[in-house]
Parts: sequence; C-alpha cells; structure tokens
Amino acid sequence: MRTLARRSRGAGPLALVAALLGLLLLLAPAASAAGGLDDVSATLKQGKVYVDPAMTSRFSQSQADALTEKIKKADKPIFIAVLPDAAPYNTQTKTIFPDLRTKVGVDGVYAVWLGTLFDARADQGALAKGMPQRIAGAAYRSHNGDIDATLNDFVDQAAPQTKGQGVNHSTSIAWVVIPVVLVALAGAGVFFLFRRAKKRKEEQARAELEQVSRVVDEDITAFGEELDRLDFNPGAADADDAQRTDYTHALDSYEKSKRLMAEAKRPEDVKPVTEAIEDGRFALATLSARRDKRPLPERRPPCFMDPRHGPSVKDVDWAPAGGSARSVPVCQADADRVAAGLDPAVRTVETEYGPQPYWNAGPAYAPYAGGYYSSFGGGLLPGLLVGTMLGSMMSTPAYAAPMMDGGPHGYQDQHEGGDYTGADFNGGDFGGGFGDGGDFGGGGDFGGGDW
Repeated sequence: MRTLARRSRGAGPLALVAALLGLLLLLAPAASAAGGLDDVSATLKQGKVYVDPAMTSRFSQSQADALTEKIKKADKPIFIAVLPDAAPYNTQTKTIFPDLRTKVGVDGVYAVWLGTLFDARADQGALAKGMPQRIAGAAYRSHNGDIDATLNDFVDQAAPQTKGQGVNHSTSIAWVVIPVVLVALAGAGVFFLFRRAKKRKEEQARAELEQVSRVVDEDITAFGEELDRLDFNPGAADADDAQRTDYTHALDSYEKSKRLMAEAKRPEDVKPVTEAIEDGRFALATLSARRDKRPLPERRPPCFMDPRHGPSVKDVDWAPAGGSARSVPVCQADADRVAAGLDPAVRTVETEYGPQPYWNAGPAYAPYAGGYYSSFGGGLLPGLLVGTMLGSMMSTPAYAAPMMDGGPHGYQDQHEGGDYTGADFNGGDFGGGFGDGGDFGGGGDFGGGDW
C-alpha cells in the first residue's frame, strides 16, 4: 500500500496514466494462473525474491523476505529466483535466462538457484559482461550449498557494482507504463514522461560529475603543487630556451586543465582535463631532466597505480589479491614497492560503498582514466583494466562508438539498470545454457585471465 500511495502522488499526465492503466486492468479478462516462469516473472516485477513452493524447506519465505528487503534498500535492479530441479524449469535450462529477462522486461541482474546449482546473467547496462557469472561462482563456492548464505553473498557483492535503480524506485513507474502511454495518450502526456526520464538522466550525470570532479580537482591541485616545488625562474641566468619552452608548456597545461574543469557539465567532459594534466606532467618531467643534465625521459603512459605519480618509468608484472598478473606501467616508487613484495600506492576514491580503486569506482571514472591514456593508443587502457568494471565497459563497441558530439560517451546512451525495455535487449548478454556461462558452472572452475 505504501508503494501505491507513493506512486499516486504524481500530478497531471502521470495521474492520468495511472487512471488509464487501472481502467485497462479492470476491463481485461481475468488471467488464469499460468505457473512456471509466468509466476516467477510476476513476483520479480514486484521487486520480490521468488521461491518455488517446492524449495521452501531449503529457503524459507522469511529468508526470501529478508533478502527482498536487502535488495530494496540497495535500490538496485537485482532479480532472484529459487527453483527446484524439476519440470517445467529443468526443461528450460538453455533458455531460462533469456526467457525470464523477456517476461520481466527490466534491464537488470538476474540470478537463479536451480536445484543444487546457482548462476546469473545481466544486461551490460546493469553489470559488465562476465561479472554476474564470476560473482555467482564466488558466492556459490563459499557456502557449500547454503542457499540463504549464497544469495546474500551474491547480493552483497553485486549491489555495489550494479548500475541503475530498483523496480520499487519511485520513478520506475514511468518506464513500466510507457507501452500503455503510447497507446492511450498523445501530446502532453507522452512529452511529460520522456522529459521526466531525461531529467533523471541529467540528475544522474550531475551527481556523477560532482563525484568525479572532486577527484579531478585533487589531481589539478597536485599538478599545481609540483609546478611550485620546481621553483623554476624563466629569467634566471642558467635557464635556456628549451627549459623555458617546457615550463611554458606545463604552465599552459595547468591553466587549461583548470579552465576545462570549470566548464565541465557532465562526466565525459573531464577527459580533456586529464589529457591536459598528463601532457603537462610530461613537460615538467622533461624540464626537470634538462635542469639536472639527465637524459630526456621517454614519453610513456602515466603510472597505472596513480596517475598523479607522473609518467611511468618501466612496466612490471603485478596482480591484485586473487587476480592474475599482467604488465602495467608504473613509476619508480611503485616499481620498488612491487619488487619488495609490498602493495603499490593505488589511487583510491570515495564511493557510497567506501574507498575503491579508481578503476572500480563506477562508469563516471571512464573518461577520467581515458584522458590520462588517450595519447598512447585506444587499446592500452582497456587491456590494463581487463576484468575490472571500467575495463569491461571500455572494451564494448558501445563505449568505442562516437556520440553525435564526437566523444566516446557510449555509456550515457545505453539502457541502464532499472529501465523498462521489454523484450528489447541484447540476447548475447543472456546467452548460453544454465551453468555453462564459461566462468561458472554450478561450482565449476573460475575462468582465469580476468581479475
């Protein structure tokens, strides 16, 4: 009743939409209980965890209610069903995920416990490709068949990384009723709903910009402090034209980064800011070498661990805890730490889930990272980030495809988690049979190579 009351506060066209929807439902003939995935999808559409009656002895309704409440509090489009290894479900193992996604019709993360197996799939607008299977596999192997512990572990891991809003979010009704609106309303009503969706996107972009701008401002400040510490006087007797050129270049890059950041309107606008910082830092490194009579530095990517460390000096093999090693460019200080068996000084940023490495802090940081590495080839950064949130997103054609304004902002235009899309989704995201998604197969081996 609280959900209905909250949704009923909409005024104008939205209130008319609700009235028309109610009228259509009253006029529609009563549907008979279809069972199977129809019952499952009907429950999931309400934002509830579905438990087949045959499974309540292993996963009770009270446990399902508690998990439902956890997903609701996270406000993420995560859908979970607990089903027996029996008809009709075990006859649909090759199609259960795409069929369930079609019937629910919401861009999100779908997890299914089937008998003794557990697996998951997701739209890439909600969770990067491969991540749901890896999270499901890790949760499954950690709890020795305990359904409640496994599902809670899965939600705890997936929620911080899932994009979008849950189906019980106050704005989600707009997407649920769009098909009805297109038939029942014209003119102002349709315009209102689309404007509402656009406003939500704009609000999200502003929030993401506010989040990433704090980090970029810190980088600009650190760059400015390096300029001050250099204490270079262009008019000094020992200063030559080459040094003055390097200093002017660095100073211009610093001023450019401040100006571009002040003009930024959305997260992707920070890409030229970090491009300018990277360019200026290399000019500073060159100037420092000239003053110390050292060989000029090679133009290399920034330190992967923290771009504020400046240009890298070498590549080292490094792996995070539990991940596979790969060659990454690092500064001398981080190279020494890795060689000594110590943790490198990784750049972490604040998120709503606590400090995270910048490569796992959300899509707003893709332009931030992309700007630092844009001068070194488009394939470098996705290769370094393979298996991470940003790496999975950057490797997709949607990220590489230019927007109308020419920038690589594809993540802004994809459907995101929580959007109602009906059967309009990428079938490849839900391909493969239950338990043969590659990385996880009912407790199978973790597919190596990715973090």
